[in-house]
Amino acid sequence: MIDFLIIGGGIAGLSAGARLSTHGKVMVLEAEDALGYHASGRSAALFEESYGPPSVVALNKAGGDFLHTQNGGYLTPRGLMLVGAQDQSQQFDADSNELNMAQISVDEAIARVPILNPEQVGFAAVSEAAFDIDTDRLLQDFARTIRHNRGTVSTKHKVTAICKDTHWIVTAGQSFEARNLVNAAGAWVDEIARLADLPPIGITPRRRSMARLPAPGGHDVSCWPMMLGVGETWYAKPDAGKLLVSPSEADPIPPQDAYADDLVLAEGLARYEALMTEVVKRVETTWAGLRSFAPDGTLVLGPDPHDPTFIWSAGQGGYGFQTAPAASQLLCDLVVGTPPALDAENVAMLTPERLKR
Repeated sequence: MIDFLIIGGGIAGLSAGARLSTHGKVMVLEAEDALGYHASGRSAALFEESYGPPSVVALNKAGGDFLHTQNGGYLTPRGLMLVGAQDQSQQFDADSNELNMAQISVDEAIARVPILNPEQVGFAAVSEAAFDIDTDRLLQDFARTIRHNRGTVSTKHKVTAICKDTHWIVTAGQSFEARNLVNAAGAWVDEIARLADLPPIGITPRRRSMARLPAPGGHDVSCWPMMLGVGETWYAKPDAGKLLVSPSEADPIPPQDAYADDLVLAEGLARYEALMTEVVKRVETTWAGLRSFAPDGTLVLGPDPHDPTFIWSAGQGGYGFQTAPAASQLLCDLVVGTPPALDAENVAMLTPERLKR
């Protein structure tokens, strides 16, 4: 008998499985051929402690030490720069205050990112406390912890049926029996809940498109900060000598293997390009991922009030990797009955009981 059967092999499922694997036998089932195929494999991979709503920021702070130090650390310095046009003063002030960023002069901004256009950029602010996350190593280390604790991580197992008698019976090519079921299926979590005959939580998958560009003007972009347009209307991030640019859209679509919307991508590239001296001459590749949000925009963690053996690890939105250490620990604490380290107010903002279903 499996103690914790986890549906979903992304960062939500693997981090939860690693924590729970010290308390019982864990099995992770991933529908795709590889772990982290959907949202986890298409992440911007940035840790910025102040990014997100209050409960997300609380998780960021609680898990920051893990990301900085565990297994030699998963973070490397990147920095974040907020960039605003000359007519965006009010929105710039709001964004820079929310992200605890320090304003710098346009000249200082251009010294960091030489393609910024001094005739268009009116405002800039920076945070040095922004870091690239080694997302692949983090995923693999969580999976390794599960296996080390005699658990199993299996791909190519799509769940097609769920029923419960005295325990859960899950069909995914074959039948699996488990005392507890952890729903970490990303954009598909509500579908899993329906299969389990439990009410969904109202998850909305939202598409985010991405383009990879050659290094603009032949510059060495490796030391550039990630750039964020005011109102989060675009962002650009160095990646392996190239530049990733996203329109930062959050368009709701059904759960699927998402693809970039060409029109939305073009509009986002135009917003980015408007503040640069280098035009976009070529797009090398494009893709999209789904970020899944609960109705109130924050994570859903812990046992379902209708059946405490059905456990949610859902609604990670765009915060999955940066919240994973603390979110998975909170989930584990709630499941095994350990007092959470997180304060009661934030716990209440994260557990399924807050949702009216």
